[in-house]
Amino acid sequence: MINLAFSTNAFKRYSLDDSIREIAKLGYRGVEILCDIPHAYPPQFKEDHIRSFKKTLASSNIQISNLNAFTLFAIGDTYHPSWIDDNRRRDMRIQHTIECIRLAKKIGAKHLSTEPGGPVKMLASSSSLSSSSSPSTAPPEEQPQQRQQPLDVDRLEEIFLDGLARVAQIAEEDDVKVLIEPEPGLLIENSRQFKKLMTKILNPKYVRLNFDIGHFYCVNEDPAKVVLELSDYIEHFHLADIAQTRIHNHLIPGRGAIDFRSVFDAMDDIDYRGFVTVELYPYQDNPIDAAKEAYDYLCNIV
Repeated sequence: MINLAFSTNAFKRYSLDDSIREIAKLGYRGVEILCDIPHAYPPQFKEDHIRSFKKTLASSNIQISNLNAFTLFAIGDTYHPSWIDDNRRRDMRIQHTIECIRLAKKIGAKHLSTEPGGPVKMLASSSSLSSSSSPSTAPPEEQPQQRQQPLDVDRLEEIFLDGLARVAQIAEEDDVKVLIEPEPGLLIENSRQFKKLMTKILNPKYVRLNFDIGHFYCVNEDPAKVVLELSDYIEHFHLADIAQTRIHNHLIPGRGAIDFRSVFDAMDDIDYRGFVTVELYPYQDNPIDAAKEAYDYLCNIV
């Protein structure tokens, strides 16, 4: 039995409580909570917000499917600060993740999803990845010029692993899992890279996988086959459709080319009983209509 949830990141024009109510009305059993503005950004999500949130969950008879700690528009954008930014901004990502872990414990969420290391285009040749995070005090004309050079992916992986190790310790203390979400164009974007990363994770019980069906389809993998390959790591699923071009644009299920029946069959094969969260953030103009169309389509094939 597939348990469908919907992410509040499509409901940014609604309050968190109203988002939950609308999602529950449509029949979804779960709701993924955006840990960013305008919903549950931890520094702004105080005890009175938590009390109201819990009351709304109970009255709506809906469960938390996941905490979405991926974006950081409160202090950056979709990807930044990232796990592989300069030291100061990387620490901001780590601190945000720790705060989301603390929030998860308070509200009873089992896990949160995060970015897989950030974008990996070009990196400035500088001391930004050194142990010091202090900015230069020299005037601009005296500061060393930064040259663009190809990324040292192995070095970036080490940096990412270091950050994950720091948060995994907190995650274990609070019994909350941190789920890496591979995405096209980021440090970890496919199943091969993810499996390689997991061989180096020090605490694999608390660093797991948020399996985004559309993302794996975008990088020319068969999501149904990858479900079987990565079954030992999966804690939660994201779902959105993707066009046959495999360009990373989230579409309402049924409007793209993904064979969801085969993916659901694979979930049955691995005896997955958790939530599958529909993530349709591009539909913020009409999230209720998008959520309803997705629900109706998926219920017909589940």
